[in-house]
Amino acid sequence: MTEELINERDLSKLRWRCRRGLLENDLFIEHFFDKYASNLTVKQAQGLTALMSLSDNDLLDLNLARKSLEDLIPENQELDCPEAREVLAMLRSKVVDGIATLI
Repeated sequence: MTEELINERDLSKLRWRCRRGLLENDLFIEHFFDKYASNLTVKQAQGLTALMSLSDNDLLDLNLARKSLEDLIPENQELDCPEAREVLAMLRSKVVDGIATLI
């Protein structure tokens, strides 16, 4: 059984919700949407929404692997789900590829 894909209207709302105050986070998110938007599932969108509840600094620390989800779960129970872990891995993988080409 395949996962239900997010519809265009909800994807547009999610993109708007993902706008951040730190440029670095926006770059992670922009790369994420460039790579995954056309195949993003409803469950992955829920995971991304959970990650967007974080402060900009905590989100950046996650994206840069300076913190783990386990570090943030005590104060953010919505992160304690497989969808948030999956989306975090997706966010990190795209930028790691891009950073490798810059170094």
